[in-house]
Amino acid sequence: MAPETGDHKDRPCGVFMDEKEKQEISIIGRLLSLEALLILMGIFSLGYGIARAQVMNIFWGVVILVGAVVLSFVRKKDWKKHWEEMEIEKRRHEERIRARKEGEEDGKG
Repeated sequence: MAPETGDHKDRPCGVFMDEKEKQEISIIGRLLSLEALLILMGIFSLGYGIARAQVMNIFWGVVILVGAVVLSFVRKKDWKKHWEEMEIEKRRHEERIRARKEGEEDGKG
């Protein structure tokens, strides 16, 4: 486990991973394993179809393999950048809500 940068001031640096980091790792792990299973399923179906001369198995093997290739291209999108942008947007939204609440409290008090 790589040490953290110290962004979290409430706990020592490098002790625990963020819940979000754990979720990202588990999602990536699931995607990789699902992608590998898809490729194996496609190869098996294609090989079985060729060996038995069954057109439907060949068709599904090709469809599955093409789908796995498309999935790998989609997966290469910069997801880390996407999540960073979403986190920044969330912080801005929370700051606006906090400022609005403080403004309402100042107006009442």
